This record gives sequence, C-alpha cells and structure tokens, in this order.
Amino acid sequence: MKKLMFLLATMLLAPAVMAQSKYEEGVHYEVISEQGTAKPELKEFFSFYCPHCNSIDSLVQSVAKTLPEGTVFKKYHVDFMGGASPDIQKSLTVAMILAKTQGKGEEVTKAFFNHIHKEHKAFASDADIREVAITAGIDPAVYDKNLNNFTIKSQASLMQKEQNALSKARVLNSVPTFIVNGRFKIDVAKLDAKNMEQDFKNLVAFLLKQP
Repeated sequence: MKKLMFLLATMLLAPAVMAQSKYEEGVHYEVISEQGTAKPELKEFFSFYCPHCNSIDSLVQSVAKTLPEGTVFKKYHVDFMGGASPDIQKSLTVAMILAKTQGKGEEVTKAFFNHIHKEHKAFASDADIREVAITAGIDPAVYDKNLNNFTIKSQASLMQKEQNALSKARVLNSVPTFIVNGRFKIDVAKLDAKNMEQDFKNLVAFLLKQP
C-alpha cells in the first residue's frame, strides 16, 4: 500500500518537476542583476502602441491573477514607441495609474488597447485620452480632480526613471519585457507557442523560487 501511495505521489509531482527542470539560463531567461527585490514581484514593461502587448494582454492578466500569495504584479507603460509623441505616451501612463487607483485598471487598459488596435484611432490629445478613460468607467469629476495628484505623478516619474535606467543598461530595448524579482528577464520568444499561458506561469513560478 505504501509503495502504491509513493508511486501515485511521484506521478503527481513529475509534471511540476519537469516544468521546473526544463528552464535554462541563457535560453529561457537571463540574469540582469545579482541582487533581487526585497519582495517577490513580476514586472511588465509594455506600450499601448505595441501590437504584441495588445495580443497577450489577457494572458498577462491571467498570469497576474494566479501569482503566488505575496507576489506583486507591476505594469509599467513606456514612452519610446513610435505612433505617438512621448508626451501622449506619458499622458497614457498617468491615466493608466489613475485608473488603477480607482479599481478600473483592467477596464481602462483594455479600452486604450482597443482604441488603437481595434478601432484604429489615434490619441491626438489629452482630451482624447480622457474621453476613452471616462467611457471605460472613470468618473469625470474623479478623473479631473486626480489627474495631477502628487501620488499619481510620483508613480509616473518612478516608471520613467526605471525605464531610463533599464534602457541605459540595455535591458529594456523592446516590449513586452518581463522581469521577475528584479533579477531575471524572461525571453518571451522561447515560451511554448502551443501552450503559452501555462508555460509562462510555470517559468514565472520557477524564477520566483530562485535565490
């Protein structure tokens, strides 16, 4: 009986062991820092103007919702893409942060992506951004009151600072870029195209456990 139970336990553990053992440094991820973050985290650098970011956003949200307890997901919007001025891209960053503080982060993010990639419309001004954000569920008065909030502006400045630092270090040269614990950069191109979501979850789980 004990042998049977041991065999069953081994069979159940085998897929998890295989999932973790198949990931290799220099193939599926690279080490970008010797020191990690104080708390476990998954960070995504993306752009609303990036077609690939748009196509995998639902996958990313799914991964974020299944992260181990205590792991933080951070979504950073960059401003170096073509298709719009840096000022417009920075305004999108601020609007995204504001939406998250109001519990409407996913709705506004989806609306911004759809505006560009499904409706094929441009964000020509801050007024355009405001209109889409409000349509996605942000109260107009709340939007106007908090757009220049010190905390929101500070978060946007932090994103800008980290973007610049990683770009200078040649870590951030395209989007989407995913970084785990500030130490590991995932090579998205190496994920299993046939089972991308599960492979992504497995790789993130693997990296979160690395010292």
